[in-house]
Amino acid sequence: MPTIQVLPHPEHCPDGARIQAQVGDSICEALLAHGIEIEHACDMACACTTCHVIVRQGYDSLASPEEEEEDLLDRAWGLEPQSRLSCQAVVGRADLTVEIPRYSINHAREKR
Repeated sequence: MPTIQVLPHPEHCPDGARIQAQVGDSICEALLAHGIEIEHACDMACACTTCHVIVRQGYDSLASPEEEEEDLLDRAWGLEPQSRLSCQAVVGRADLTVEIPRYSINHAREKR
């Protein structure tokens, strides 16, 4: 089972965490299964950017993002080259280190 190290986040994971993930689960599913309440406003449908994470280690072990994910990531706060939507990044056999950005933008809610 791969391990996901979650770097400290003041709201979602103040002390950081090391969790065991199931191969084939998304990063978002793995975090939620271990009580790390990352936002996922679109219910993991690849329709927002609230579950944006930065994969600090293990990025190359993930499948490449689809065009739809890349288009959404362009609108994410704090975008970096290793940014992914955690609902779309599927855990493989490699360990990962992820950072949840300090801020998140919910485009659907912000347009109201």
